[in-house]
Amino acid sequence: MKYFLSILLLSAAMQAQSFTASISPVLPNTPSGSALPDAPSQRPFWTVENKLNVSILAGLVTADAITTQRGLNQGLYEANPIMRPFVTRGAAGEAAGSALGFGAGVGAVYLLHRTHHYKAERITMRVFVAGEAAFVANNVIAIR
Repeated sequence: MKYFLSILLLSAAMQAQSFTASISPVLPNTPSGSALPDAPSQRPFWTVENKLNVSILAGLVTADAITTQRGLNQGLYEANPIMRPFVTRGAAGEAAGSALGFGAGVGAVYLLHRTHHYKAERITMRVFVAGEAAFVANNVIAIR
């Protein structure tokens, strides 16, 4: 009996989907017979601005990794407690930590883009670039 009810429920659900897909409403202020207008398309993520910002961020993350390793070789220490376990493992650990940080940053910006927060997306990306530039500048000053 359970199998029969399951099949009956699934077939009713399939029929309901086919009914809703075949309905084509006519809008009141459009010519007769036309369907709903196309929904506005979403902005593409990989615009020239985002490509440039992601490239700059990648360069700054690389510069941060290089200057951090030079500072560690001169006897300095990593101030960031989250990155400390990565950077003390040498270049491979530094690369892994930098990749995780870079991916988290770009992922956060992409999440804002997908949720249609375009202004917050641009602001967040610029804050990440400015923050990473400040880290690089701090490292350069420290290793002089």
